[in-house]
Amino acid sequence: MTKRIRFAASVLGTILLVVAWIVPSAFAQQPAQPANDQSQSQQPAPPAAEAEASQSAAPQQPPGQPQPAMTTKEQKNIQHEQDTGTSKDRILWTLPNFLTVEDAENIPPLTSGQKFKVVGRSLIDPSEFVLIGFVAGLGQASNSDPSYGQGAQGYGKRYATAYADNAIENFMASAALPSLLHQDPRYYQLGRGGFLKRAGHAISRVVLTRSDSGQKQFNYSEVFGAGMAAAISTYSYHPAQDKNVGTVVSVWGTQLGWDIGTYMIKEFWPDLRRKHHKTADSQ
Repeated sequence: MTKRIRFAASVLGTILLVVAWIVPSAFAQQPAQPANDQSQSQQPAPPAAEAEASQSAAPQQPPGQPQPAMTTKEQKNIQHEQDTGTSKDRILWTLPNFLTVEDAENIPPLTSGQKFKVVGRSLIDPSEFVLIGFVAGLGQASNSDPSYGQGAQGYGKRYATAYADNAIENFMASAALPSLLHQDPRYYQLGRGGFLKRAGHAISRVVLTRSDSGQKQFNYSEVFGAGMAAAISTYSYHPAQDKNVGTVVSVWGTQLGWDIGTYMIKEFWPDLRRKHHKTADSQ
């Protein structure tokens, strides 16, 4: 049990490091308004300029019309969201981010078939195998589940276990239960407000979600899906000494913690992506 907790802590620590890198980068582009309050009070901006600034901060575009400042790739992604209800985006330009949507007002609901298809597409993405390899490497380094041993055989067991854990949890929480309960497995980026507001939104998505009809609901799919996946994996292919309720609870909590970190990244990643494009265009 101790080894499993240490392994979970190392994985969550990695997530927090990524979040710590993304958040400052995302907000570095926002001007520090308090420093300008005095100068603005002495020279107030004309109403027309204020209106223009407000429009640039929150543009109102007709449905189907992407923002002019977006890159061609971003415009295609918005159009893809409106046509299919899923995204073509990738976190750090590599990891699948197909269930995160930024144009929430103009996307169709997902059918059960689409929910299973998008989860399956993510799980066979090449970058997913690389990420699982990294997670398995962390387990190898910390010697999680010593019964697996070391060397190539131990790494292979850890890799297979990590991949199976991830696949079962994703199918249960993002496809099977959402289809059965008619819930929406997508993450809807808030994209506005301060850091605390947006972080609170991201964290709350673990327990709050939308129904297929757009109503706010308790996220049964996420909470119970993660619990069911933890029970399935623990009592089927995990080492015999770990087949107990305590391990199920530990794995369940770890998966929910992983999901919280993932939602934080999903919320702030678009800011970093846009900043990168803006910097690249100015060079």
